[in-house]
Amino acid sequence: MATSPAEHPPRIGVFGGTFDPLHAAHLRLARAFRDELALDEVRLIPAGQPYHRDRAPHASAAQRLAMLDAALATEAPGLVSDDREVCRARPAYTVDTLQELRDELGDKAELWFLIGGDSLQQLHTWQRWPQLLQLANLAVAIRPGFVAARLDPAVATLWQARQVSDFSNRTPSGTIRALDLPPITLSATDIRQQLAAGQDCSALLPAAVLAYIRRHRLYR
Repeated sequence: MATSPAEHPPRIGVFGGTFDPLHAAHLRLARAFRDELALDEVRLIPAGQPYHRDRAPHASAAQRLAMLDAALATEAPGLVSDDREVCRARPAYTVDTLQELRDELGDKAELWFLIGGDSLQQLHTWQRWPQLLQLANLAVAIRPGFVAARLDPAVATLWQARQVSDFSNRTPSGTIRALDLPPITLSATDIRQQLAAGQDCSALLPAAVLAYIRRHRLYR
């Protein structure tokens, strides 16, 4: 990690996604997440069997992990891949992943889970969602169109009660911070369609990811 635990407890971010494929906007968001919260490390976690999607990912879990690893091989320190959900034999729930990380990192580690404002509006439908703030802090990437009044009442109560605007008292878990992070304007669906049509996606994908896609003839 970039910072010694002697200076402060580990500060770890969690950024999950299907990453089908990982694209340039994912990396920009991960870097901004790391820098905005002064994190030692952001763990990018590809979903193995996404329970909330109607269709399976186009690339296999192993292929999506391989593309992530290839992209991060040339990335500056602070962004790492985590294969725990890919290796899990059952559908992966966020609360289980955060519980595993909390068990591994200990009670003092500062754990942050990145979620978009659109996902926050669906948070009340997630498995055991009230436990999330017992395990981690929530970093909410606010995007245009987010309206707090649309939140489920129980989520809205936490949104009001747990928000922090400064880091005068950093805590291992339990707080919510709204972040003005760069929006993900790229769509993995659009990228897959462009790849299938033979269009140039070199400006949209990390070079290593594009090379992997071409080598393995994905998204055709």
